[in-house]
Amino acid sequence: MPENTKREAGATGQSVAETDYKVLALVMAAGRARRFGADKRRETLLHDRTLLAATVQSMAAVFDSVRVVIRGDDEPAELGLESATDVVRSPRADQGLGFSIADAFSTLRSSQALAAAVLLGDMPCIEPGTLARLVEQAAADRIVRPEYQGKPGHPVIFGRNFWSELSRLQDEEGARAVIQRHPEARMHIEVDDPGVLMDADRPGDLQALRERYQGMQSSVS
Repeated sequence: MPENTKREAGATGQSVAETDYKVLALVMAAGRARRFGADKRRETLLHDRTLLAATVQSMAAVFDSVRVVIRGDDEPAELGLESATDVVRSPRADQGLGFSIADAFSTLRSSQALAAAVLLGDMPCIEPGTLARLVEQAAADRIVRPEYQGKPGHPVIFGRNFWSELSRLQDEEGARAVIQRHPEARMHIEVDDPGVLMDADRPGDLQALRERYQGMQSSVS
């Protein structure tokens, strides 16, 4: 099997030429999960499938291109990722989520994609139909995100007009500041899908994720 495709976010942020996807996906998995107390990316969700691998698989059901953002010292196989997984290594991951997002977007400068979806690596329970609805609304000048019962969720799809701004993030708050600066571009889509809010901040969150994920897998098998 092919080795992991690796993209380094360096000083120039340049990467190889990209296939022309409408919307690609960035799975953010470079954090230290301090609130969780362990490397939650390796937690088993179903049989031998890790939490991170399950999230990547869920995104791959809808997105043609899925990239996983990890730390420089990570071994993808130890995280349960398949050898063909496209990974982006974030050299500034320990400085906060905003830096990892910036490193990821700096590798997209040659991409012709219309937009990029940003998702946390511990969110495997989003319905494919939800993701498809979000992709349908993607545009270069639009920031699209789902809402469940009035609460904003993930993923957030950023049109390419915002990529340059995202590549300059330097904080621990992720992309929140970019979203707040552009109220005219925001599109919130109400969905009947609690998976857009479900993650694993603490160990106690895993059981609910396991139950929902297993139910989703059973419904398509």
